[in-house]
Amino acid sequence: MDRILNSTKALSDGNRLRVVMTLKDCGELCVCQITEMLGLATPTVSRHMSVLQQAGLVKSRKDSRWVYYRLSDAFPPLLLKWLEDGLMDSEDIARDKEKINSIQSSGLEWLCQSQKRRRELRSG
Repeated sequence: MDRILNSTKALSDGNRLRVVMTLKDCGELCVCQITEMLGLATPTVSRHMSVLQQAGLVKSRKDSRWVYYRLSDAFPPLLLKWLEDGLMDSEDIARDKEKINSIQSSGLEWLCQSQKRRRELRSG
């Protein structure tokens, strides 16, 4: 019962649903790519990813200075199918698909540097 509760709680946020659907399509993304897609602060995205990871829905791996996320092999297939069916007409998910394609065409180095410059400008 705990696994079901943790999974449903983790998926009760629209941003986390967006991440799950994007990972389903892309396979694996760097946290900077997820941050760019969602348009949220890095600590907020890290918290969302931590919730998904603690529920066993995503896995992470570190490669140099980048952290990559993918759906866990333990992600319940019927749950994923239910999400796909329920979100297939979502305008948010369609926009995310377009946006992530553009994001993936940028190099990770450039993306990380761009995000760093924006943070510096905001902090003054």
